[in-house]
Amino acid sequence: MRLPRMARSGSRGDALQRPRNLFRRRIPVAMVGGRAMRYVGRFAAAAGLLVSLWLVMQDDPDTVLNLLRASAVGLVVAALAHVLHMFANARAWQTLMLAPRAPRYLTMLGLLWIRESINGLLPVVRIGGDVVSFRLLVKSGLLSSMAAASLIVDMQLTVISQLLFAAISVGYLFAYVQSATLHIVSHLAWGIVVIAPAFAIFALIQHANPFERLTRVLDRIASGKLAELVGKSASIDETIKRIWRHRAVILRYLLIWQPLQVCGTTLQIWLALYFLGSPVSFLQAFVIDSLVQAVNNAAFFVPAALGVQEGGFLLIGGMLGLEPATCLALAGARRVRDLVIFVPGMLAWQIAESRISGTGRASGTTGPDATTGIASGADADGLER
Repeated sequence: MRLPRMARSGSRGDALQRPRNLFRRRIPVAMVGGRAMRYVGRFAAAAGLLVSLWLVMQDDPDTVLNLLRASAVGLVVAALAHVLHMFANARAWQTLMLAPRAPRYLTMLGLLWIRESINGLLPVVRIGGDVVSFRLLVKSGLLSSMAAASLIVDMQLTVISQLLFAAISVGYLFAYVQSATLHIVSHLAWGIVVIAPAFAIFALIQHANPFERLTRVLDRIASGKLAELVGKSASIDETIKRIWRHRAVILRYLLIWQPLQVCGTTLQIWLALYFLGSPVSFLQAFVIDSLVQAVNNAAFFVPAALGVQEGGFLLIGGMLGLEPATCLALAGARRVRDLVIFVPGMLAWQIAESRISGTGRASGTTGPDATTGIASGADADGLER
């Protein structure tokens, strides 16, 4: 995978000061809500970790650990299957970039790796990785409006797809699970019915020019000091509409690329259960994956879905007849994926960011962005083009 090379202007003195607290200074870029949100994220992570430990202790910890130990190599293989999902996701995202100088596929694959790793591990309410990938896309030469629009449409289409897959999975449970668990399935169905309108509004809101409206309000509050940002926001809204007008691109994303992505994540579940000694059909693995993803996304504020993911596997796997110890071991298999795929992705992020700093030191030039530092990246980048 090729990490993008970025060009960044900056004074030599400023560039030399950045590496000191480089990692700490980058985190605010991915945070929404500043310090309060960081505290919420840390509290949610601590609570989720306690819930995870409690769920394991409520069952038989020795059995869970023995399952993980006996199938360790197989679980690594299952974790590596996530790369198939990334291959399809990177191509799907690339198709949304209707620009003459769209980044190459390997660049998109590297950016997606960073994006998923940040969203999967850090307390960034599942959008910090998108903010960082936006910055890196702009630094690689893509127009900021197209970079932002492609990320937003990608999220919108993913939400639509996940709702459809979750509805199909609930339908399967209604048809095949035992009558004793039907009341749980009905609760899941009602949950989807309740959250579907909110997700649908998010997915279809592009017709209301939300970014332009929001920045106009902020511009009034700031006494006209954000006039340039209003123009940029209007450009993002128009680019989003332009992507949606390409019906063939949207349909290929929903009917080809999204199913391929789901096949990749479903294969992880299927392989993990095979190596754990509890094989299921590919359709059952799809049901587990789709509904656990829906549960994780509903609890987006919990870093790494700690506790939530374990509970989701216990609930959905239990309805399909899996033993509690197997469900918890399957949740552990997902954590193996985080270690094998996402932890190296965090390192890739640091390498990509260091290239920004390194290019700035090599150029030795000054510019309007030279004194802002990396921590101001998201706002400054949006005004560069």
